[in-house]
Amino acid sequence: MRELTGREAIREALAEEMRHDELVFLMGEDITDYGGCFGVTGDLYQQFGKERVRNTPMSEMAIVNSAVGAAMLGMRPVIEIMFMDFLAYGADGLANQAAKAVGMYTDQCSVPMVLRTPAGDAGAGGHHTQSLEAWFCHIPGIVVVMPSTPYDLKGLLKTSIRNNNPVLFVEHKLGYRMKGPVPEEEYTLPLGKAHIKREGSDLTIVATSYMVYKALEAAEILRKEDGVSAEIIDPRTLVPFDIDTVIRSVCKTKRLLIVHEAFERGGIGGEIAAQVIDSEAFYQLDAPIKRIGGLNVTMPYSHVLEQQVPPNTDKIVDGARDLLR
Repeated sequence: MRELTGREAIREALAEEMRHDELVFLMGEDITDYGGCFGVTGDLYQQFGKERVRNTPMSEMAIVNSAVGAAMLGMRPVIEIMFMDFLAYGADGLANQAAKAVGMYTDQCSVPMVLRTPAGDAGAGGHHTQSLEAWFCHIPGIVVVMPSTPYDLKGLLKTSIRNNNPVLFVEHKLGYRMKGPVPEEEYTLPLGKAHIKREGSDLTIVATSYMVYKALEAAEILRKEDGVSAEIIDPRTLVPFDIDTVIRSVCKTKRLLIVHEAFERGGIGGEIAAQVIDSEAFYQLDAPIKRIGGLNVTMPYSHVLEQQVPPNTDKIVDGARDLLR
């Protein structure tokens, strides 16, 4: 099977959906001739023209609220917010307009919009590295998608564009360059269905976004050095969340480690742990649930200090060993 990078998989999904449905159009800062801050939109402007690939003012508030209005009037906008940190400026449109319309107007109005945004650490300091997905998981009415691999990025983006609810589609900056197999034939992936990236019997690791790659590296170290069989689960979507897959795994392995790059305090790991505690899996645990998140500090610009903030392979290995003692 051919291999694509994450950015190529996203671009291909966008192109396919724009050909599939003429109501789909793109908006964002520098997404036309420049091809997007991270090169994701590439040549889509040349393919589809200025009516369907639109540059916007440097105003996240304007971008998000324009998309909300367009979606409520029947279009299917896909917008790009250059860094997830900047969603603070557009949060009102997403959380207080798009999400509320879904709950208040039910079948009278739908808001079929996708908000794409990159998150995570990539050497860009405190204003450009945050993973804020937990903010929006808290708001009813927003679908939150957070894939890791190129295969998942493409299949879930296509599904998100066809969904009739506002979707926050979180991409990782480092994931744009990761390569993986992507079929040439068209496919979609269901929302709310986790994927077991590696099967195991001694420990369950639930990891999100780029942390899936780190968890897989840690699992291989644990296998070679400790003889431990770790099962790696990628939720892929945080809302809706596939708790059933996690429960089945925890009932089998008896241990759970949750890894996400966002600040540990208030991160999605706490919600996942709470759902497991409220299930039958709680009574199967042989050790307390453990979380590994980013340090609760502002990201330093120093490269040496920056490396200490997000979870890494060593931290995951150490956390797993703690649970297995």
